[in-house]
Amino acid sequence: MEAVRVQQIVAKDGEVLVRGIPWKRGQAVEIIVLSQPLKTDSPSRLTVRQFRQSGLIGMWKDRDDIGDSASYARSLREQGQKRGEIDFDLVR
Repeated sequence: MEAVRVQQIVAKDGEVLVRGIPWKRGQAVEIIVLSQPLKTDSPSRLTVRQFRQSGLIGMWKDRDDIGDSASYARSLREQGQKRGEIDFDLVR
């Protein structure tokens, strides 16, 4: 069975027009229609200047409850990584 992918945008509710398929009149075909998620703009990356002006750099400098910000950030990353871990022995 040969498959052809055709992507269209629905122009009228409940209708999709498909043109340019390689089969001839009288041939039987099966049509499966799948919806695609709406594309959203991906978040843009910051330039160095924008990052410096964002307020993220030094945001912990005046906090009394964080002694060493580098070790605090490291512990937050480790906690985040542990949340995402999967025990594959349990999945089987």
